[in-house]
Parts: sequence; structure tokens; C-alpha cells
Amino acid sequence: QVQVVESGGGLVQPGGSLRLSCAASGIIFSTYSMGWYRQAPGKQREVVATITSGGNTNYADSVKGRFSISRNNFKNTVYLQMNGLKPEDTAVYYCNRPGAPWGWGQGTQVTVSS
Repeated sequence: QVQVVESGGGLVQPGGSLRLSCAASGIIFSTYSMGWYRQAPGKQREVVATITSGGNTNYADSVKGRFSISRNNFKNTVYLQMNGLKPEDTAVYYCNRPGAPWGWGQGTQVTVSS
């Protein structure tokens, strides 16, 4: 059974940074593309960034130049480094497989506020 556990969220001031982690189990992690998603109150879940098994990355326009996705296949973990955070980045952040998601984890709350 596939399980993903997100962590690293918190409260940060505008302009600050956070690093999110997502640990996956029950899969051969290195063979899968992974993605970070977010859902703000009253809005649909949206993709933030994706990374292929080969390390190719893609970003939503709203986070390009500020966020960076990476992975460590030895630790079965995908990361999201978030710099220059803005209030509009406030959301619950999730990780999952792009295009064919497994069950969603509990997510990790990111709140950007002064």
C-alpha cells in the first residue's frame, strides 16, 4: 500500500523560506515522477511543481524562480524548497504522483503572514 507523509510546514513571514519533505513508502520510489500540490481555502487543488524519475523539473508560473523541487531516491523523499514566500502561497501542501495520484496524505499547512 502506497503511503506519503508530508512535513515541514509552518507559519512564516512574507519573504521567508520553508523546506517541505514528503516521505513515500510502498513503492519503488526511484521509478516514479513525483509532484507537489497545494490547496488554499475555497480553491481547487493545484500543481506546484513536478520532478521526473530522471530529475527533470517543471513549475507552476506562480512559483517559478522561488520554489525548487528535488528528490533523494535513497531516502524515498521528495523536497520542496520555498523561498520568497508570499501570502498567496498560504495553503495545505501535498505530494503525490502526477497524473495518476495515489491516496492523498494529510498534507502540511503553510501559512505566510506578518
